[in-house]
Amino acid sequence: MQAQAVAEPAPAEPAQAEQTQAEAEPAPAEQSQEAAAPEAPEPAAAEPQASSEAAPAVPEAPSQAPSPAAKPTPKPMPGPKPTPAAMPGKSAAGAPAQQVIPAPAVASTPLSEASKWARVTDDGHVFLLIDGQEHPVGQYPDTTKDEALAYFVRKYDDVAAQAALLEQRVEAKAPSTDMHKTLEHLKAQTAERHMVGDVPALEARLEALGAAIRELQKSEKAGQEAQRSAELAAREAIVAEAEEIAGKDPSSVQWKTSSARMNELFDAWKSAQKNGVRLGRSTEDALWKRFRSARTVFDRHRRAFFSQLDSDNAAAKAAKEALIARAEELSSSTDWGHTAAEYRKLMDDWKASKRASRKDDDALWTRFRAAQDKFFAARQSANEAIDQEFSANLAVKEALVAEAQALLPVTDLAAAKKSLQSIRDRWEEAGKVPRGDMQRIDAGLRKVEDAVKSAEDDHWRRTNPETKARTNSALSQLESAIAGLEDDLAQAERAGDQRRITAAREALDARRQWLDTLQRSAEDFS
Repeated sequence: MQAQAVAEPAPAEPAQAEQTQAEAEPAPAEQSQEAAAPEAPEPAAAEPQASSEAAPAVPEAPSQAPSPAAKPTPKPMPGPKPTPAAMPGKSAAGAPAQQVIPAPAVASTPLSEASKWARVTDDGHVFLLIDGQEHPVGQYPDTTKDEALAYFVRKYDDVAAQAALLEQRVEAKAPSTDMHKTLEHLKAQTAERHMVGDVPALEARLEALGAAIRELQKSEKAGQEAQRSAELAAREAIVAEAEEIAGKDPSSVQWKTSSARMNELFDAWKSAQKNGVRLGRSTEDALWKRFRSARTVFDRHRRAFFSQLDSDNAAAKAAKEALIARAEELSSSTDWGHTAAEYRKLMDDWKASKRASRKDDDALWTRFRAAQDKFFAARQSANEAIDQEFSANLAVKEALVAEAQALLPVTDLAAAKKSLQSIRDRWEEAGKVPRGDMQRIDAGLRKVEDAVKSAEDDHWRRTNPETKARTNSALSQLESAIAGLEDDLAQAERAGDQRRITAAREALDARRQWLDTLQRSAEDFS
């Protein structure tokens, strides 16, 4: 008896093959067929397993058909086991999938349709018909032709279901990491011809899938490049801002605000490093070196600034403590005028000195101010005692001011000068007045003194012989000039020369005005 044709086992499907739980279970039609043939023996063809382990080869069937007693109970052929990539909600690595792809509906090729693509012999041999050529598929002995055909049709339906799932993943733009591997596995299964169905159409679908996967990978690559560009720009922005902060003049930096911002940039860097798109080790290392360098420079400037600030504060504190020591030394002095001048100088030195820290500066100022207040309070007490003593003198000088003001207006200069001199003598004898009234009292007497002096100056101006002589000479000259102009006017009128008449009259009017002014001045001297 001729040996049965045995189909070679398919290569083991990788663990990342795209399959679903639905594919792992036989279709209802297959279950009914297997239940209807309980006495069917195991098929001679080896079933390819869709797990990560290769299915073992099945030895050739013996040349003699087994007796009915030796027939094994038919076992349902399990469908392909789902891989981690095909599990809902999980990726191939076990991480949560970005998108859950629903399993396509399980399609079952009717036997009437499948019979167009196959020939089944009475002994269970099945041949695939493609373009008029027969391709041996395998043998399912000791069963009906329909059962043998259905067995190999299910193998076709399994591959078609995997192709449909892959098509759905491509259409949904799922990650294409393992799609090519799955596609190559499906192509290999189809090329073995261990199935019955529209294999040319299935091969055409797989070819179209290959082109679609390549386009998806191009799109993914473009998206990844865009994400990488955006991530690179974000990282560079972090680094650029850190470098800008680190490059500022330490004397103009707001350290509290800048330190907080630098910490925010560091947190943003850590977040991007943990959750952002990978930029490549060399790029990330270069950016990190720049960022780390900026932070190092900023920290060095900050420490140097505050170190110098501490040194400046210490020097300012020492200088102000020296001023305080001098102020406290002078606080008990009774040399009011000299000590007040010293305090003014100390205040100028205080204003010119540098500030210490706010806490130290406030405390130092309190001590300095307390020393000044002690001195000026003592001086104020002394002045108040003096003012009390000088109150009687004030009444005397107020009476003298009233007496002096009675001389105004000055009508008799000699009498006014004599009275004013008497008032001045008594003024000096009266003594000092309270400090607060000194300016008012002095101003009252000074007003009378100024009026008397003004009257004296006016009298001298009017009685000065030189001035009087110059005035008389000017009068004589003007009178002579006026006489000459009158003669010129008379001649012009006789001649009828209107131009000369106008010029003579204008000159004559001007000279007469000057004469009138000089005559009034001469009256003052007389």
